[in-house]
Amino acid sequence: MRETVRSRITSLPAVVTDYLGMALALTGLIVFFGLRADNFFTLTTFRTIANQVPDITIVAVGMTFVLIIAGIDLSVGSVMALAGAVLGLCLVNLNLSLPGAVLACLLVGVLCGALNGLVVIRWGLPSFIVTLGMLEIARGAAYLVTESRTIYIGGPVEAITETSILGLSLPFIVAVLIVAAGQLVLSRTVFGRYLIAIGTNEEAVRLSGIDPRPRKLAVFVLCGFLTSVAAVIHTARLSSADPNAGNGLELQAIAAVVIGGTSLMGGRGSVVRSFFGVLIIAVLGTGLAGIGAQESTKRLITGCVIVGAVIGDHYRHRIGKSRTHM
Repeated sequence: MRETVRSRITSLPAVVTDYLGMALALTGLIVFFGLRADNFFTLTTFRTIANQVPDITIVAVGMTFVLIIAGIDLSVGSVMALAGAVLGLCLVNLNLSLPGAVLACLLVGVLCGALNGLVVIRWGLPSFIVTLGMLEIARGAAYLVTESRTIYIGGPVEAITETSILGLSLPFIVAVLIVAAGQLVLSRTVFGRYLIAIGTNEEAVRLSGIDPRPRKLAVFVLCGFLTSVAAVIHTARLSSADPNAGNGLELQAIAAVVIGGTSLMGGRGSVVRSFFGVLIIAVLGTGLAGIGAQESTKRLITGCVIVGAVIGDHYRHRIGKSRTHM
């Protein structure tokens, strides 16, 4: 009992340090752009950022779980486009109610995630290749559903983004709640511990008598489901279903998760730190736009930040391991 308490006390500073480092980096960016860009440090700017991040935040939560089991999902952008297209089709062409259309949208994400997981598990294929195929399948299906045209929805979905609580938009509150739930599942449940073990050494998990396949399937289904939730928010914000929606979303989500310290090799990650990664990328993009940086410059700097975060996490992990062996 004493050893358990002592180990928890010993590990606490590392967790606090991780979150504190991310918070300081985010604060530093805000202060820097507040000094350099006109009208950056305003309520309007922060509201704009808060309205932009819910969909990418929700996708990043799903991506965090996938990366923790040493997988990857490149199809999230196309799946979001397909789910949004089905939402628009159900509301405009089929005249379904909003709850019915949202349910159909969510089912699309679940189905795509389940197909990804089943193919990966059944044939033992790399998730990179399988989800790359789903990227093309879902994007093509989105074009077919919309006949390669944007479906303008208007009123039925605008209430989702127009609703606010204590000055915060409903999508932002939903995103924060999903982040909190995801962190609790990952750090406080047996399921979350199994996922970390699978990402660390799947063969060891199998030899211990635990079948990793249902857990891996559940992770891909969860990622697909969260992507379709993001599709509802994205479609509501634009009041339209665009078959080109989500282009590059998978790279943004992976970048945010990696900046948050989740290992691409699996077995290590945090949903809360992924949320910090989303906020850092959002503040960086908004701040660079505020000081007049060109798109090419923005992408160059963002890429350098991502590479720097990966290198920094590599050395931090090595230091952590050396302290453990001391």
